[in-house]
Amino acid sequence: MKILYSKNKNFDKTLDGLLLQRKNKIRSNSFSVINIIKDVKKNGDKALLKYEKRFNQNKIIIPNLNQISNSIKSLDKKVKDAIDLAYKRIYKFHSFQKFKNISYTDKLKNKLEYKYIPIDSVAIYVPGSTASYPSSVLMSAIPAIVAGVKRIIMINPGINGKQNSAVLYAARKCKIKEIYSIGGPSAIAAAAYGTKKIKKVNKIVGPGNSYVTAAKKEVFGDVGIEGMTAGPSEVTIVCDKFSNPEWVASDLIAQAEHDNLAQCILISKNKHLIEKVKVEIINQLKKIPRGSVANKSLLSNGILIQISSDKKIIEIVNKIAPEHLELNVKNYKRFIPKINNAGSICLGKYAVMAMTDYNVGSNHVLPTNGSAKYSSGISVNEFYKRISYINLSKKGIESLGPSVITLANYEGLAGHAQSIKKRIRRNKFVKTRLT
Repeated sequence: MKILYSKNKNFDKTLDGLLLQRKNKIRSNSFSVINIIKDVKKNGDKALLKYEKRFNQNKIIIPNLNQISNSIKSLDKKVKDAIDLAYKRIYKFHSFQKFKNISYTDKLKNKLEYKYIPIDSVAIYVPGSTASYPSSVLMSAIPAIVAGVKRIIMINPGINGKQNSAVLYAARKCKIKEIYSIGGPSAIAAAAYGTKKIKKVNKIVGPGNSYVTAAKKEVFGDVGIEGMTAGPSEVTIVCDKFSNPEWVASDLIAQAEHDNLAQCILISKNKHLIEKVKVEIINQLKKIPRGSVANKSLLSNGILIQISSDKKIIEIVNKIAPEHLELNVKNYKRFIPKINNAGSICLGKYAVMAMTDYNVGSNHVLPTNGSAKYSSGISVNEFYKRISYINLSKKGIESLGPSVITLANYEGLAGHAQSIKKRIRRNKFVKTRLT
């Protein structure tokens, strides 16, 4: 893993270069998905099956209902119970995010309303193939359920037509009736534009690899996506001399095992802690099944940073804008008011990122690749449209109209001015003012 020291002359430039290098790796995949999207848009299910066979050894689009039921029956009861608990906690936390409609009548008896309307249809993308994430089903579907979305479909790649039983159980828990055994850019295209077997949706949400992220960006405009980048995972951990090196190393590895493009960054003022964490990482990587994935991620994108001051730590964290931030320091409260850029923030040594991925209740579909500077993770708000309703009284247009006419004429929009004039001509007082 790369080690940077903030006192070095080119520290900021080097860090910027490393962050940009990873961004470019993710962005480069956008060029390779364009043709896939065009193919599915033109040839529908035929093209979709072609890519499923190529990438997932899959020959079906819609899994058999009996196959789904049998798969769910085979699932360990402990796993079902764990999913049930996570569902309950995630639902409760997100139920507090409901919005109240606004209704306001002014002294001129003009009535203004602002209403939250659920989106009609949503596709949730759930990563699959080499790894399966029932937690991602819950994180994407539950906020949509709370918002009142009528049609929720799940797109989830399987291998040889078989999807993960826990993913299927989570989908059933969320009462998802449409399940498609597809993945990658072709699945995003199918959900965005529709095929004979798949009716298109209004919005696509959910985490995915760099190819899925690139595909979602490509179809945006024809269909909605999250107001953020939910791509390869990230964690930044801030530590001090009181932090446990063994715990910190395991937190970094936990994030690195997601994807080759995952990014894990450790920041500390304590050089000895950084060295201890590095040794722990080497030892622990040998003991996990996805050690090779985590190792590639840490070698390519992992960074250990020694920073001499709290002020500089805050500056660097806000620059990185990580998906997950762990403040594994004794006095984390001093950092909280000054850190504005992060998807979620774990406070203290027991608030570990891995817990937030499952049943704490907060959402784990979060902004990545620096997008936490301007966006937030998935919430109930993601599944609402907001519509304004305006009811003007006769007195209202007669009182406010002349001022609007002035501004419309100033902007050279005579048609706007005329459309207002025609409604207030009969008022003598207004006539006088207009002339």
